Amino acid sequence: MIVKVIIVILLLFIVYSLGSALYFLLNEKNRDSARVVKSLTWRIGLSLILFCLLFFSYWMGWIVPHRL
Repeated sequence: MIVKVIIVILLLFIVYSLGSALYFLLNEKNRDSARVVKSLTWRIGLSLILFCLLFFSYWMGWIVPHRL
């Protein structure tokens, strides 16, 4: 159960980071802002962590896919 909570929290942080990058992009006078790059870098890093967590959780048997 704790793994699923961590996955949801990581997804929320990823969406927040993407939204903040969009906000910085639209509201900054200087379009090549370092804050946009920093937000997108955080998003990529969090996405990689989420992917590794999902892969590891599946490998350990903590999460299982649904059968269709």
